Amino acid sequence: MHVVLFEPQIPPNTGNVARTCAATGTVLHLVRPLGFQIDDSSLRRAGVDYWHLVDVRVHDSLHEVVDEVAREGGQAHFFSKFATRRYTDVRYTAADYLIFGKETTGLPPWVHERYGEQSVRMPMGKAMRSLNLSNTVAIAIYEALRQQDFSGLE
Repeated sequence: MHVVLFEPQIPPNTGNVARTCAATGTVLHLVRPLGFQIDDSSLRRAGVDYWHLVDVRVHDSLHEVVDEVAREGGQAHFFSKFATRRYTDVRYTAADYLIFGKETTGLPPWVHERYGEQSVRMPMGKAMRSLNLSNTVAIAIYEALRQQDFSGLE
């Protein structure tokens, strides 16, 4: 399983996501530009004891990631509040990539235009703009793993 953070900006969010990835054996992909240095103390604080357990891969563009998904035979699932399908309506596999936008603006419009049919959303109240990124990632990872009977986890 793979989690992709597109241009993450808030170090504690990325640190929390890294901790969840460590707990689940999920590969973490970060797409530049990043709003921090990977060695920032604020980033490491959230996952300080776990950072060495995470397979972190940094990419220069989201196109790089999409090309990797195609090479690896997985599916890309773009998480967006603009999607019509719910995240629970998808059948996930271990080769899939769960792709999340930056905290302030989400995924860019070109992603919605090009990959709208691969987009999914999390239901929430109309008054909410979004859920916290690290919470959203955790919900998505655990749904995907639930569908795979938590393979590889105790």
